[in-house]
Amino acid sequence: MSTIRTGTTSTTAITTTGDTTGNLILTADTGLIDASSTNGALTIPKGTTAQRPSSPVSGMQRYNTTLSTFEIYTAGAWNPLTVGSYNYTASYLIVAGGGGGGQENYTSGCGGGGGAGGYLASTTSLSLGSVYTVTVGAGGSPAASAGATGSSGSNSSITGLTAAVGGGGGGGGSSSPASGLSGGSGGGAANDSGGTTFGAGTSGQGNNGGTGKSAGGGLNASGGGGGASANGGAGYSTGGAGGAGTASSITGSSVTYAGGGGGAGNNGIGSGGAGGGGNGAAYSSTPATSGTANLGGGGGGGQNGSGTQTGGTGGSGVVILSVPTSNYTGTTTGSPTVTTSGSNTIIKFTSSGSYTA
Repeated sequence: MSTIRTGTTSTTAITTTGDTTGNLILTADTGLIDASSTNGALTIPKGTTAQRPSSPVSGMQRYNTTLSTFEIYTAGAWNPLTVGSYNYTASYLIVAGGGGGGQENYTSGCGGGGGAGGYLASTTSLSLGSVYTVTVGAGGSPAASAGATGSSGSNSSITGLTAAVGGGGGGGGSSSPASGLSGGSGGGAANDSGGTTFGAGTSGQGNNGGTGKSAGGGLNASGGGGGASANGGAGYSTGGAGGAGTASSITGSSVTYAGGGGGAGNNGIGSGGAGGGGNGAAYSSTPATSGTANLGGGGGGGQNGSGTQTGGTGGSGVVILSVPTSNYTGTTTGSPTVTTSGSNTIIKFTSSGSYTA
């Protein structure tokens, strides 16, 4: 133990103790360390994220050379030490859950395809130290019984940004008009709809569902659900195709999201739209398929012929953030998948969670 005296009295003494770990512990007699008479600078500890102290305590401060930021250990975690306000730009993709397929309730009836989940992609400014809550929408359920309309998908969102709207459920029904539901993209109309009651898409997020047709003579067919890039196809004999989705390269590879579900048809299926849309059912033979998980595709429409074919479930949504790696904090909840692409870190949420900027 040694004593360093900074004045003429013992009340200004600082005792320095080197412990077994090599740490230097300073104990000021007055509780104050005063370096105001100097005009230099204090150099604080620095190191990578991996070199953080193994047993941190609240109040520890350091400069993180991996993140290029000062940080402080508070509330059981290392957090950026904010000096004033600081923002950085991030890219995002938000896709909602797709709608479930509908079903008719009479022989040869055809249910509409589910609409794709709403699709939003742009850039935003993140504020250092702020927590951004992420919600990933579930896909809608198919029609629960003959004659029912499929359920709409759930919204996806990031704090402070416009929510992507869940896809509309595919139309179902019989003697009364069978409407597809409105949503991010609209659900397709059932075949007894007169070709008019498809669901509407949300502006800037998706497109309308397709019309259905009761042509008689075994030509009944329903409309496909709308997709992020196109309306659902009209049904006539074969089910209408699901509307095409939209491709994004936010992860570093091109992936197509938010395709509409195909409509059911007496003489053939409506194919699901590119981007995870499920196929519609065909009379007495081919069941509908569900939208692809985490692509936000709509479920295929169901068929109520001999040997009922139920509709498909909508695919769940996804939320993806792309931030400069130099700004990435590593503070997340919800177990997102984290990868890198060029100079950016990609944070992909397939279930709800959060990111601290």
